[in-house]
Amino acid sequence: MKSRYLLILSFSAVVIVSCVREIKNNQPNESLMNVNTSVPVSSTQAESLFQLAQSQQSTVTKSGKFVSGEYTTQGTVRITNKEGKSFVELDQSFKTSESGPDLVVILHRSDNVLNSTKPPSYPLKEGDYIVIAPLQKYSGTQTYSIPNNVNLADYKSVAIWCRKFNATFGVANLN
Repeated sequence: MKSRYLLILSFSAVVIVSCVREIKNNQPNESLMNVNTSVPVSSTQAESLFQLAQSQQSTVTKSGKFVSGEYTTQGTVRITNKEGKSFVELDQSFKTSESGPDLVVILHRSDNVLNSTKPPSYPLKEGDYIVIAPLQKYSGTQTYSIPNNVNLADYKSVAIWCRKFNATFGVANLN
């Protein structure tokens, strides 16, 4: 049974290394050239290789850490650019409350959303934000496409917002 898992793991490592090499051929990068294909790769190492390969394809333009508003919200958000397209990416440490019936990811014009509104709900004013998409899940890694017509220079933060009750769950200022 162990040899079967080792064989599957080894095969997976070869496939991942092949993908990394393909990416390296398309976008040269010295750090990818040091991958050793003769050593079996654990699933954690394979995931790290995959994330490294994925990160080589996109450029982080802005990032920030979430601060809680109406409910506890945590994690890091990044604005990335990949092949001329911009994305909002929430990292694996992202987590917010499951209490919102209509949570969305928004870009906001202010870099001080929570202090410019009044608790407990931290309501937002129409025109100060743009809705990117409904929140996919309450925790973990997620990616949202930003429409091409959005001028990112106009927006200074990303927020998780309950549209139905106009309540800001958490905000990350972008640096």
